[in-house]
Formats: sequence, C-alpha cells, structure tokens
Amino acid sequence: MPLSVQLGLLLALATAFVSILGFLFKHRGAVGAPPVQWRHPVRSTVALFANRWWTLGILVAIGSWFLHVGALALAPISLVQSVIAGGLVLLTVVAERLFGLDVTRREWIGVALTAAGLTVLAATLGSTGDEAHSDYATSTLAAWVGGLALASVPLMWAAARRPSYGGALLAAAAGLQWGASDVTIKAGTGHLGLGGLPLPVLPLALVVLVLSLIGLVVSARSLQIGDAVPVIAVTSAAANLCTIASGLVVFGEPLPSGSSGVALRLLAFALVIGAAALTPGPVRAAQA
Repeated sequence: MPLSVQLGLLLALATAFVSILGFLFKHRGAVGAPPVQWRHPVRSTVALFANRWWTLGILVAIGSWFLHVGALALAPISLVQSVIAGGLVLLTVVAERLFGLDVTRREWIGVALTAAGLTVLAATLGSTGDEAHSDYATSTLAAWVGGLALASVPLMWAAARRPSYGGALLAAAAGLQWGASDVTIKAGTGHLGLGGLPLPVLPLALVVLVLSLIGLVVSARSLQIGDAVPVIAVTSAAANLCTIASGLVVFGEPLPSGSSGVALRLLAFALVIGAAALTPGPVRAAQA
C-alpha cells in the first residue's frame, strides 16, 4: 500500500474521532436552541449559532471536514469510509465518558453492530489500496448524487408525519445529503493536481455547499428531537453506506471474487440491518 494511501487512512481515523466530538457539541447546542422551523431556515440557523455549544461544534466539524477532504484526496473512498465507520465505536465511549450522556446497552450494541457491518462491507470491496481511485463519469456522478439527494426528501416528509420516529428519519436524510456531498468532494479531489482551479471544480463546489448547508439544518432538527447516540449513529451509517457504495458505482473500485466475498457482503448488510432494528424507534423530545 503506497505511503500516500496510508496517510489518507490515518487522516480518516482522525476524522472519525473529531467528527464525533463535533456531533456531540452540536447536540448540546441544538437542544438548547429554539426549535428549527422549516419555513424560516435562515432565522433558525442564526438562532443555532447564537448558542456557543453549537458554534463550537461547527468549528470542530470544520476541522473534521478538512481532515476528511485530505483523506479522500489520498485514499480510495471505500477505505476512507470504512475507517470512519469503524471509528463509530468511539461514539458511545465519548458520549458517556466525556459528555455524561446516558447510553443504554441496546445503544452500545447497535452502534457496535453498525460499525462492524460497515467495516466488513468495505472490506469486501476488493483490492482498492493501490491508488486514490478518483476517476469518474460525469453522468454517473450526477445520477448518484442526485438520487441520494432526492431519496432524502421522502424521509423528511415522513418525519413530519411520524413525529415519534422523526429523529431517526431526519438523521437518515441528513446522512444521505452529507453522503452525497462527500461523494462530490471525492470527485473534486481528482482535479486538484491539475494546476490552477479546473473548471469542473466550480460546479462541484456549489453542489457541496448546497448539500452541506441543507444537511446542517436537517441534522440540527434531528438532534433536537432525538437522542444523541442513535441519531448520530443513523446519520453516520446512512452517509457511510452511500459513500462506500459510490466507490464501486461512481469511481470504479474493484470487487472481490469468489463466494466468500459474497457471503461477507451479506453478513455486512445483516449487521447494519440488525443495528437499525436496535435503534430506538419512538424517541423522546430532547429537553433544553
């Protein structure tokens, strides 16, 4: 494995830890801020940033974002996301030990199964550590990113109709939006070494900006109405699933051969589905 890919995976590990810290800071700020109103996104965003914990969480998340971009530029997206998925096991430890949140045994098991399933899924994607795998077809990228963005819309609609499941549904929607943003970032990193600012980077940057901002508001609302650990776990799982799959669909990473690879792939999906079943359905409204 080239040194550049190894460095990318180290950056991915750092991304996992820093992003969890950012999420938990944002959770503390979100539950202390006025409820997000869909008809007034700007006003709601300003109210969120008036809370110091939310602002601190955003600053930490920005640091995580730069680490993530560096990891995506150096390593294949499936390997980067597998490391981040494995780092999800840190969520329950950090939430309980550093933030004093109550974590049930069910949530411990659910987060562990999610991380294990996503890690196994990425491990069955073949030998991808030989290069960064940043090549893509524009039509395939547009279809994948657009499909993920559209898939988040019915989830947001369902959250409004089923308030008891609203936290998990909005978390999944935000995960798809941020996953689409991450895939777009990966595509943009393939143009960075070409000198100057290549033309394709400009529309890609606009897509990243729009998806990131929408995901920010949706995620804030999910943190307001759902428990921290399951909401963060669902958001991360949704984002990681679609980004890991993009390695094959969008960037042409190789698949494993043989029946053992297929068996491991099925096991990975079974673990993720089992973790989703363990995620608490009706969630309490978080108190400020």
